[in-house]
Amino acid sequence: MVSTALPPVQVDERAIAGLGKISVLVPARDEEGNVGQVIERTLRVFSRYHLDGEIVVVDDGSTDGTRQEVRAWTERSPNVRLIAHRRNLGLTAALRTGFRHVQGDVVIFLPGDMESDPEEDIPRLLAKLSEGYDVVAGWRQGRRDRKVFASHIYNLVSRWLFGVQAHDMNWIKAFRREVIDELPPLRSDWHRFVLMMAASYGFRVGEVPTSYRPRQRGRSKFGFGRIPVSFLDVLVVKFLLVFSQKPMRFFGALGGGLIAAGLLTYLYLLILYILQAKQQRPIFWFAGVLVLAGLILFLIGFIAELIVNQQEQLVELERTLRQHLQQPRYPAKHADRFPHSGEEP
Repeated sequence: MVSTALPPVQVDERAIAGLGKISVLVPARDEEGNVGQVIERTLRVFSRYHLDGEIVVVDDGSTDGTRQEVRAWTERSPNVRLIAHRRNLGLTAALRTGFRHVQGDVVIFLPGDMESDPEEDIPRLLAKLSEGYDVVAGWRQGRRDRKVFASHIYNLVSRWLFGVQAHDMNWIKAFRREVIDELPPLRSDWHRFVLMMAASYGFRVGEVPTSYRPRQRGRSKFGFGRIPVSFLDVLVVKFLLVFSQKPMRFFGALGGGLIAAGLLTYLYLLILYILQAKQQRPIFWFAGVLVLAGLILFLIGFIAELIVNQQEQLVELERTLRQHLQQPRYPAKHADRFPHSGEEP
């Protein structure tokens, strides 16, 4: 099988160097023989373009020699770091772990299976990012595998539902650091929706064509069994992006509609009783259920508003604490008070 080749990308070395430190985040599970190539080729990119970079590999509970292969690279290069999960937790958990440990101004997500060639794709992503984008997604050209149809449907639904004009939303990406800091905690299979979340927060999203490169070793960890889970996740993420800050708009509107329907039904029953002296007991009780359900939804809306208010306060507190921790612990004029101590007083 031959990869789909693209013409070489024109890279402005000064522009990508101006992006700051680059962190390449590589989740890997049972990728012995692949992950070492990803590391080696990424280090070549750092050297070729004189980039200040690091490689953070998250071993997600591998049972083969993946961890030993990465550990060997950590001993050879100070730019490589290994973080290991004791058991398999999934790609979303691996990204969440990696996001906590990366130190770069730009974070690039690459798979550990060599379906993406770092020597081709990293320069393409960085070149596009240097044009002023906050997030850049790769777009596989000439892709040919058994997941193409499911991926096409997923991307089509996502473009319609979230309004993000990208063709390959579940592939390699490059983020500016502020995008990572603004993302909500990832759960379930939410790694698929990072692009949509970033766009909903107002970040500028771009995409760049990348070569299709079929897997040479190992087997894919993704199957059609994830489709129902992804469908449910789409609904949850869409709800959070639209109503998470103003839940009363959703619950209040739905509850108000049910109450209105119940009251209109009562009015109909009253008119029916006055004009024809008829009673419709089942409809009467059904209208009562509608009104009760509407009141419950209103109550849920109020509770959700209280939760959102508390969440916003916690986020603001976390942001303030992060800024405080990034400041020097002691001002320069007081540095001589603890000249030899490496510990806090």
